[in-house]
Amino acid sequence: MSSILTSVIGFVGIVALIPLALWLLKRTPIGGGVAHGVMRTVAMLPISANQRLLTVEVGSGDERQWLVLGVSPAGIHTLHTMAPQALPAAAVAAGPFAQLLARHMPGANAKNNESSDAR
Repeated sequence: MSSILTSVIGFVGIVALIPLALWLLKRTPIGGGVAHGVMRTVAMLPISANQRLLTVEVGSGDERQWLVLGVSPAGIHTLHTMAPQALPAAAVAAGPFAQLLARHMPGANAKNNESSDAR
C-alpha cells in the first residue's frame, strides 16, 4: 500500500512541476520568444547589477531608428537616437537557443559547415 502511495505522490509532484518549469522557462532568455515585430534589441551592456545600456531598433523599412537607452531602477531614458548601423556577421545572433546549443555542442558547427559546403 505504501509503494502505491509513494508512486502517486511522485506522479502528482512531477505533474505539478510541469507548469512551474514552463513558467520559469517563459521568464528566462532561453525560453523567451523572439518578437518579429517593429522592435528588437540590438545590443545590451550591463553597467552594474541594476543598470544597463540598451541599443534597440524600432520601426521598419526606411523608418528604422536605433535608440540608445539607459535602463535603471529609476526609469528608462533615451540617451541617443541614430540611423541603423551595419552589424558584423558575428554580432547577428541566431537566437538564444542556437547560441546555447552551439556552446554545448562544439562539433555541431563543423558538421553544419561540411553539409553546407556539399550543397
